Amino acid sequence: MTIVFFNKPYDVLCQFTDQQGRKTLADYISIPKVYTAGRLDRDSEGLLILTDDGKLQHKIANPTKKMAKTYLVQIEGVPLDIDLQPLRQGIHLKDGKTRPAIVQKKTEPDNLWLRDPPVRFRKNKPTSWLSITIREGKNRQVRRMTAAIGFPTLRLIRTQIGNWSLDSLQPGEWRVE
Repeated sequence: MTIVFFNKPYDVLCQFTDQQGRKTLADYISIPKVYTAGRLDRDSEGLLILTDDGKLQHKIANPTKKMAKTYLVQIEGVPLDIDLQPLRQGIHLKDGKTRPAIVQKKTEPDNLWLRDPPVRFRKNKPTSWLSITIREGKNRQVRRMTAAIGFPTLRLIRTQIGNWSLDSLQPGEWRVE
C-alpha cells in the first residue's frame, strides 16, 4: 500500500490531467496509480492524501465515515466567540445543516508560507485566523460556513486529516509512507 502526503499549493487542481493547461497533481507527483482520497478546491491549500488502496481512499473521502478534517482559515474581520457559536452548533446552509464544528481562534502561524498570489489586503478590514475541524465534506463547506456568519474566508489551508498532518511539508512537497 502506498500513501502519499502532499501539500497542495494554491491554484492546483486535484486531478492529474486538465484540458485547459492548468496546474495539476501531475506537475508535482510522479508516482503511478495513486488517486486522491478526497479533494481540495483549486483555491484551497494544504494536506491532500493520495493512495493506491481503495479501502483507505473510501475511508478518508466518504462523508459517512465522518473522518475529522482540520483547516487553518484566514477570515475577513475579527469575530467574537458569540459569532462563532453557530459553527459550533451546526449551521444551516442551502444543502442542509452542518454537523457541529470545533472552532478555535488562532494567531497567524510564524512558519506559514506566503501564498502566490497573496491574499487581498484592505487597510480598513482586519483579518483573523481560525482553526476549524469538520467531520463531513459538503462542497466548499468551510467557506460557506464562515460566509454565513458574516466573516468570508480569504485563505483556507487543510492541516490535518484524521491523525495525518502536514507537518513540515512546504507547498508542492510530498512524502510517501
